[in-house]
Amino acid sequence: MDASDAAIQQAEQRMRERMESSPRAIAARYDRRVSRIVVGLSNGLELAFPPRLAEGLADAKPGDLAAIEITPTGLGLHWPKLDADLYLPALLEGVFGSPRWMASLLGKSGGLARTPAKVAAAPDTVLVVLNRVSKETEKAPKRKDAPAKPAAKLPAVSPIPGNTNSH
Repeated sequence: MDASDAAIQQAEQRMRERMESSPRAIAARYDRRVSRIVVGLSNGLELAFPPRLAEGLADAKPGDLAAIEITPTGLGLHWPKLDADLYLPALLEGVFGSPRWMASLLGKSGGLARTPAKVAAAPDTVLVVLNRVSKETEKAPKRKDAPAKPAAKLPAVSPIPGNTNSH
């Protein structure tokens, strides 16, 4: 597909406008004292983040993190020793990697959450499963060759004070 000269000129104009209005990286370094990547932006702000958040940098050694290249547009950061790249506009939006990488970060923190609702619901979930297993065991047909001994009963569990969850 051939693009017309007018379409190309319009695209270049949009790029120039975006480059003038969006912050770009003008400096980047790894600060060993605080274990942070620090990016100086064209608008005077600095962005700092721990390498463990960024895809490709999480397990890197400090020496490998120190070598950072800024792309000519100032929109990208590259770590040649790690073959890792990050896109500045995405970083400014809190995106530190691919969707899969970001989901893994959320999964790690979500599994560690200990909200009152989660704590209150957990014992009920266990009780429901135990009760279901117990009822299924009682309904199971008896084998003729099975020894005649009574099934072990589950101990009674008292409700958790303040738990209002219903089954």
